[in-house]
Amino acid sequence: MLDFGIAGKTAVVCASSKGLGYGCADALAAVGANLVMNARTPETLAAAAARIRDAHGVEVKEVPADITTPEGRAAVLEAAGHVDILVNNAGGPPPGDFRDWTRETWITALDANMLAAFELIKAVVDPMIDNRFGRIVNITSGSVKSPIAQLGLSNGARAALTGFCAGLARQVAQHNVTVNGLLPGQFNTDRIESLINATAEREGRSSAEVRDTFEQRNPAKRLGEIKEFGFACAWMCSAHSGYLTGQNILIDGGSFNSTM
Repeated sequence: MLDFGIAGKTAVVCASSKGLGYGCADALAAVGANLVMNARTPETLAAAAARIRDAHGVEVKEVPADITTPEGRAAVLEAAGHVDILVNNAGGPPPGDFRDWTRETWITALDANMLAAFELIKAVVDPMIDNRFGRIVNITSGSVKSPIAQLGLSNGARAALTGFCAGLARQVAQHNVTVNGLLPGQFNTDRIESLINATAEREGRSSAEVRDTFEQRNPAKRLGEIKEFGFACAWMCSAHSGYLTGQNILIDGGSFNSTM
């Protein structure tokens, strides 16, 4: 079995009670990392933590809190102690027309999708440097590479985080601390089911028809599975991935058509 070299290390995975965050937490636990899992809904988080604990036998602490608030971040960091691996993740802001957005709308989006990650990075990066090991992964969106017009809030906030981390990654790489991004396309999550159902209702089609449309327009002819995304996260956090930094890896089945 491939040894990722992170057994016994502590990983904080935000928004990890379901979806892509859960996939990352499960994959990290499968290679021996202990977890601090966070999400806003206590019952969902407790069930997710129990599944991972039972499946992999690692230590799992659960912290129900809103990671976009100072209090939520403080609770997660206190539970973790020293953090070896940080996986930043938060739900995206809603779609809309930029003409309707106020300063407060933008601040809310930035708090969730840029500033929360920034504050967590700031809290853990110096101890990582001192320990000469750290892995920081930001789950952002495929829209960082291929902006989606109606998701302007997400485009802006996530691109800002990506730009900041591009500079940070080059500052800390010499200390065996890496900073990278994982950019998901469409995966089989609750979020995509909501999008499929909303599209079906809006267009007067069945959910099955809309799902088929989504699948057929992807070169892989399917949507991604959270285990695939989780494995990519675990690989990025591996002790053997120290030469990979400042990168933003798109996992979308080939939807974004580019040679780079």
